[in-house]
Amino acid sequence: MHVIVARDRAGRFAVRSPDGPAGDPAGDTTGDTVAADGLSAEQVAARAERIEREHAPRWVLPSAERDYRPLLEAGVRVRRCHDLALVEGLLLAAEGRHGQSCSLAAAHARARGLPAPRESAPHAAFDDRPVLFDPRDGGLPDGVEAVDAAAVVLADQLARSAQHDRMRLLVAAESASALAAAEMSADGLPWRAERHAALLTELLGPRVPAGSRPAVLAALVERIDEAFGRPVNPDHPESVVRAFGRAGISVPSARAHVLRRVDHPAVAPLLEYKELARLHSAHGWAWLDQWVRDDRFRPVYVVGGVVSGRWASRGGAALQIPRMLRGCVTADPGWKLVVADAAQLEPRILAALSGDRRLAEVSGATDLYTSLAEELHPGAAAEYRPSAKIAMLSAMYGGTAGEAAPTLAVLRRRFPDAASYVEHAAATGERGEVVRSRLGRTSPPPSEAWRALTGGDGAEDVARRASRDWGRFTRNFVVQASAADWTAVLLATLRRRLPPPAHLVFFQHDEVLVHTPADLADTVVAELGEAVAETTSLVFGPACPVRFPMPASVVDTYAEAK
Repeated sequence: MHVIVARDRAGRFAVRSPDGPAGDPAGDTTGDTVAADGLSAEQVAARAERIEREHAPRWVLPSAERDYRPLLEAGVRVRRCHDLALVEGLLLAAEGRHGQSCSLAAAHARARGLPAPRESAPHAAFDDRPVLFDPRDGGLPDGVEAVDAAAVVLADQLARSAQHDRMRLLVAAESASALAAAEMSADGLPWRAERHAALLTELLGPRVPAGSRPAVLAALVERIDEAFGRPVNPDHPESVVRAFGRAGISVPSARAHVLRRVDHPAVAPLLEYKELARLHSAHGWAWLDQWVRDDRFRPVYVVGGVVSGRWASRGGAALQIPRMLRGCVTADPGWKLVVADAAQLEPRILAALSGDRRLAEVSGATDLYTSLAEELHPGAAAEYRPSAKIAMLSAMYGGTAGEAAPTLAVLRRRFPDAASYVEHAAATGERGEVVRSRLGRTSPPPSEAWRALTGGDGAEDVARRASRDWGRFTRNFVVQASAADWTAVLLATLRRRLPPPAHLVFFQHDEVLVHTPADLADTVVAELGEAVAETTSLVFGPACPVRFPMPASVVDTYAEAK
C-alpha cells in the first residue's frame, strides 16, 4: 500500500493512497479514513501515526528531506518511503537525462508529456529550511495539486524503474536512506559542547573576536616570520612559496605534504599553524555556536549528493569530523556508541562485481591488503602490504602505482577477472559511453566539449589525455557507485533491524555510528552483523563468495573506536 503526503499551494497537507480500487481513492480496507485535505502539520502527523500503525504503508513523499520533518517533529517515524525527487534523479540518469530537474513539477510535466515548467530558484521556505521547490509556486499547472501530481509521478516512476535490472532495490534503499538522513539530522549526533570549547581553548588559547587570530596562532605567525626573517602570511599559499623562494628553496606549493620534505626552520611552525588554523576555521567557536545545540550536532545530510551516490552534507562539515574532536562525540549516560567500519570496502566490491574467485578468497581476511600482499609475495606480507594497497587502489582508479608498479603488474596477472572488469569500464568511458553500478546508478556522459576534443578536432595528445581521464572516471565510478549501492542497502537494512530506542546517528561512506542504551549494545552488534550478511545477499546474490567484514566497537566516545 502506498500513501502520499504532499503540501498544497497554501502549505497545508493532503493525504492520499493511489492503490485503492476505483471510486475508493483512500484504498481503505478497515473503514477508517485515509484520504484528507487541508491538514495542519499536527493533524497530518496524527493521521500518519495511525496509518503507519494500522497499515505500515510505503509513504510517498515529494522530498523526504523536507516532507518527513513535520512527522519527525511530532514524534512519528515511518518504516518505508518512496522519495520522488531521489528516485527521479536515479531514473533520469539511467535514461541518459542527467541534469534535468527532479522537482515534482518537472517530473509531473515529463510524465504527462507537457512542456517543462518554469520553476523558481530553490530558496528557504517553511521555517527557513532549504527545499527543492516552494509548493506555493512550484510550477504545477493550474488546478493540479501536489498530491495529485505525486500520484501521477509515482505511477510513472514505478513503470520506468521496472525496465531496469535491480532498480527496484536501489529505489527502496535510496528512499530509506533519505528517511535515515532526516532522522539523523533530527536526533543529532551526541556532542559535548563544553569538551569541544575546552579543547579549543587548550589548543588555540582564549576565544577572540571573529576575524582575529587566537593567541597560539598569533605566536606561530611570529615564529614563522622570525624563521624567514620577514613578515609572511601563512594563510596565503603564494606568500609562503615566495618566502621559500627568497630563502633559495623552490617549492611547487605550500601544501603540507610538500613542506614536510623541506629542511627549513619555518617548516615546523608552518605545519602546526596549518593544522590549528584549519581547526579554528572549520570547527572553531563559530562552528560550535552554529551547529551544536543541546549537546547535539545536527547537520543536514544530502543523500546521493555526489555523482557516485555518496552522501554529502549541507554545511557543518558533517562528513569530516577531525580526529582531535572525536572525543567530543560521547554517548549519553547509560548509553553507548556502536561504531562499525567496513574494512577495505571498495576492493571487496570489485571482487564481488567481477566474480574474481581468487580475489574473493583474498577478501576472506579482515585485513584484505595484508592477505593480498601474502598472495602476491608469499612470506613477505608485512614488507609488501603498502605496495599491495597502492597497487590495488591503482588498479581500481587508474593510477600508475609509482614504486608499487611491479606489484601492480603481478596483481593484474594474478587477478585477471578483477583487472578486466575495471579495464572494460575505463574503455567504455574512453569511448564516451556510460557505465552503471551494480544496482543501476548511471554515470553522466562526457560534455560536448569533451566530444569535440576527442572527435578529431583537437591535438592528438590532448585528445588522448582527455579520453584517458574520462576512462579513469568511469573505472572509478563502477566501484565507488556500487559501494554506494551496498551502503544504501546496509543503511536501510540496519535501520529496520535496530531495536528501539537505538538509532543511527552518523554515516560516512562505509562507517556507521549507532547510539544505543547500554543494555542493547550487544543486540545492536549482532543485528549489524546480520544486516551486513543480508545486504550482501540482496546486492550480490545469496551465493556471493566475498566476505564484507564490518567489525564493531562498543564505546563511550567516538575517539575510543579509532
